Amino acid sequence: MSDDFYRLKLLPPYVIAETNAMRAAARAAGEDVIDLGMGNPDLPPPEHVIEKLVEVARRPDAHGYSQSKGIPGLRRAQANYYRRRFGVEVDPETEVVVTMGSKEGLASLATAMIAPGDVVLAPDPSYPIHTFGFVMAGAAIRAVPTTPDEHYFEALEQAMKAPGPRPKLLVMNYPSNPTAENVELPFYERAVAFAKKHGLWIVSDLAYSELYYDGKPTPSILQVKGGKDVAVEFTSLSKSYSMAGWRIGFAVGNRTLVSAMSRIKSYLDYGAFTPIQAAACAALNGPQDIVERNRQLYHRRRDVLVESFARAGWDIPAPNASMFAWAPLPPALAHMGSLEFSKQLLIHAKVAVAAGVGYGANGEGYVRIALVENEQRIRQAARNIKRYLKSMGVNVPSGNEV
Repeated sequence: MSDDFYRLKLLPPYVIAETNAMRAAARAAGEDVIDLGMGNPDLPPPEHVIEKLVEVARRPDAHGYSQSKGIPGLRRAQANYYRRRFGVEVDPETEVVVTMGSKEGLASLATAMIAPGDVVLAPDPSYPIHTFGFVMAGAAIRAVPTTPDEHYFEALEQAMKAPGPRPKLLVMNYPSNPTAENVELPFYERAVAFAKKHGLWIVSDLAYSELYYDGKPTPSILQVKGGKDVAVEFTSLSKSYSMAGWRIGFAVGNRTLVSAMSRIKSYLDYGAFTPIQAAACAALNGPQDIVERNRQLYHRRRDVLVESFARAGWDIPAPNASMFAWAPLPPALAHMGSLEFSKQLLIHAKVAVAAGVGYGANGEGYVRIALVENEQRIRQAARNIKRYLKSMGVNVPSGNEV
């Protein structure tokens, strides 16, 4: 019996899994590991959302199959969110589909859109699903940068001219996971014009839309005139409402892509558990104070991280969005590479981070740090790291305690 599985051969070893296994082993041995590796929110959803989940789950008729594209009330709630947040009108019947998180949605869309040999432009570094969701569907990837500057569009032009089939779609993710870069509306205006010029679809992952810290709300590509002609956009309740494990997200935008994705999903799933979808309606339609509270919480954690790690001898640029910091390795230890540095940090400082190389070749030299521990734990992580850096002969600031 063969174990030669075609799609598995397309996937490299999941680098992040290596440090995850080390972290789990350390915790199983009773060690106190400060986990800044996985972007897993540490706070609960609002109480009224949990109450709605329980209320609907008690109904005897709530436990059958749901709808793969999402219950109508939830699609309307997401349409209302786009109107309220972005000033964008979308049709909940034809331009919204509920997904079981952004990852499932991106994979379903890739299955619907991609034929073997199609070329996809994807960022490097990027969250793995932005690349490998399309690889598993048969695509070839041409890497483009993440930094949204003039070089970005120069790289897009070069990618369109490269030998081989013309690219079919462009994947973008702002605020970026892992790099935390953000964009303003003129960037999307230029991207939409580029897509129309070259006959490209755009897949935009907007999962961190509500986590911005510079006072300028993150825009949607659908705010651009003609954006819906070329783009579909993914959002999620995971971070904004602290509902990561509930696995509720959305694809919104171009009706051709939404329809194709809905058809694929109808063969693959029956949608999320109806009480979860009802509770998601309560999140979107109810009080929105949790969104601002979470934004402020991650902002404070960001400031504590940057300040305390600098005192420990590790300077980290302050991200202006997302729940991550994209941290260059300490110069004196950069020769280790991101994976070995992450391992050593876990072993000797009891701090887990995610190796940048796990997000693509251009992620080497960095680690991703998630703001998922409280401020006291972040300061403890800085103290542990300071001791580790000193043990490695790194010059660290003297005097003020972390």
